[in-house]
This record gives sequence, C-alpha cells and structure tokens, in this order.
Amino acid sequence: MTLQATVSTSWANTVLDTAQRQGVAREHVLARAGIELSAWQRERWPIDYITRLWRAAVQCTQDPGFGLKVGADVGPASFNVVSALLQSAPNLREAIVLLQKYQHLISDGGRFQMIAGESASWLIYHPQHGLLTFSPHQIEAVLAAVVSFSRRVAGTPLRPQRVQFSQTQIGPLADYRKLFQCPVDFGQAFSGVLLENAVLDAALPQADAQLAHLHRQHAQARLASLSTPGTLVQELRSWIAVQLQCQLPTRGLAAQALGVTERTLARRMQAQQLSFTVLLDEARRDAALQAVEHSDRDLTEIGQSLGFAEPSTFWRAFHRWTGYTPGQWRRRMVASADTLARVHEASHGSTQRKPVSARAITIR
Repeated sequence: MTLQATVSTSWANTVLDTAQRQGVAREHVLARAGIELSAWQRERWPIDYITRLWRAAVQCTQDPGFGLKVGADVGPASFNVVSALLQSAPNLREAIVLLQKYQHLISDGGRFQMIAGESASWLIYHPQHGLLTFSPHQIEAVLAAVVSFSRRVAGTPLRPQRVQFSQTQIGPLADYRKLFQCPVDFGQAFSGVLLENAVLDAALPQADAQLAHLHRQHAQARLASLSTPGTLVQELRSWIAVQLQCQLPTRGLAAQALGVTERTLARRMQAQQLSFTVLLDEARRDAALQAVEHSDRDLTEIGQSLGFAEPSTFWRAFHRWTGYTPGQWRRRMVASADTLARVHEASHGSTQRKPVSARAITIR
C-alpha cells in the first residue's frame, strides 16, 4: 500500500473545463484552490488536491448543479485509456467489470460495487476520500458521469430505473430528473444507479474483441507502472509535503495511511536510517522558503500554516535554515529580483552596451 491516494489530471481537466464554460478561468479556480500551476505538469494529483479543486470550482461558479454538469460533460478524454477500453467492451455489464478493475487509472477516490437483482442491478459508488471530506458535488458528478458515459457508449438514450444519493439534495429536483430521466431520492443508505439487466447485457455498438484485447494490454501496462511503489523516503517526502497544506504530519498519521502500525513504520524507517523529524523539518523548510519568497502572505500566517504555534519558533527555525529571519530573506529576494530586472532592462536597452558580468550582480 502507498501513502498517497491520487487522481488522474484528465479527471481534474473535466472539472476545470466545465468551470471555464461557465466563464471562470481555470487559473482562477486553481488559485482559489491554492494549487500551484506547476501541478498541471503532473500526471496525477494527490486526492485532496481534487477535493480542494471541487470546492473552489463550486465557490467560483456559485452553481448548485455544478457536479451534475461535470458528470454530463464527460467524454473520452475524461477517463484516458479507460475510455477506449469501456467503449470496446461487449456490453455495459462487462464494461463495469473493467471499470472496477482499472479504476485506479482514473482515481483512487472511490470504488464501484455491482449488486445483481432478478430484473435490475444496482451500481453502487463508495467514496474513499483523503484527509478532506469530498464535496457532495463530487458524488453527484460520479453518478452523472456513469449515466452520461453509458449513454455515449450504448448509443441510446439510456434511462436508469432509479438513482439515489446518501447525501441531501443540493440543487433543484428538476435538474436531477432532467439529467437522469428517472426518479431520484436523497438521504438513502448508499449512492447508486439502478439499471435494467436487459440494458446491462445488451450488445454495445462499438464492441470489438480484438480492440478490447489491445486496450486491455495498454491499461494493464499503465496500471503496473502506477502500482510500482517508490522508495519509502520518496513516498514519505511526497506525503508530508501534501499533508502540510492541511495539518501537521505525524508518524502516526503516516503509519495509518500506509495501513501499518506506528511501530512497524518506525522499524522500516530505522532499517533505512530515516528520521521522520528530519524529513518533516526539510519539508517545512522547502514550504517556508517557497511561501516567503514567492508570495506576499503575512509571515506569521506562513509560520502558523506550517505548524509553528509561535512566531518566535518559526523565526528561529527559519534562521537555522537560512541564516536570516523570514523578513530579511524576503527583502533579500526582492532586492535580488529588482537588481536582475534592472540588469535585464539595461542589457536590452541598447545593442551597443556590453553585457553585465555575473560578478556585477551577485548579492553577497
């Protein structure tokens, strides 16, 4: 088991695309969620990133039906290689089996369970959130995506017999009925979609056994690559960095995330000569330098967000890391940036001027 549940960036893209169609720029949503733009270069995000993204998108759009719209907007790009695999399946029931098997390629944020009945079967969704509890819009998007994508794959206006949610109603009931085209209930024991067995077992128009085999091989290779764990130190560093955005990480929480006892984790770390205290200190240092240098946040607030109860404790730690106080470091970085800007302007102001030497702009 790894420390960090993740979600594919393709699913995050679906959320941002829906927000953009409502006039909210993706950069604005990311900023509201506190997610750096560099995260976009990753193939997968920590699960709590997507929850923060959902909360920010709902706040920015102020749309009570945002989750339903995201689910209705799903397309082949939303589920990466899994989309092609599902489309080439012989029927919806087999497609759901494949979805269960390769769910990790889309997200670790939940699992599907099929309960077969005499004439209809329930497809139940069990959310599995991280430290942050899922937005109810995330659950609505998943069930809406199931129905919308099933219609796309089947090539018919598929209608479930019933849809239900364990959560309370968010938007107008008419919006749910318009999308699902069936009775919708709230406050139930589980969230799921009830589909007729005849619908589940009907042949799909794009079924292709040869293509399905090729897509399955590709999906299996992707799954194997994602399932290869990193070293313990890599996983701990990544996990600590993410947790710092929500709470102060502890070795006990890390052990819980790994599904082992704290004593077992301590033995593993000792065997590899790792110190949780040192790893946490390094992560706090990196986060502090980034925040002090690249933002105008209040310095006391930065210290508190990194788990320092008193400003003086943060000041001492920062001085130990850099030899400067946070204020001195920020002023030093601002002065350095200003100097480089002036040099750049001077060097481009006239083609007759000689370039300024590196020695001339070094700040000692």
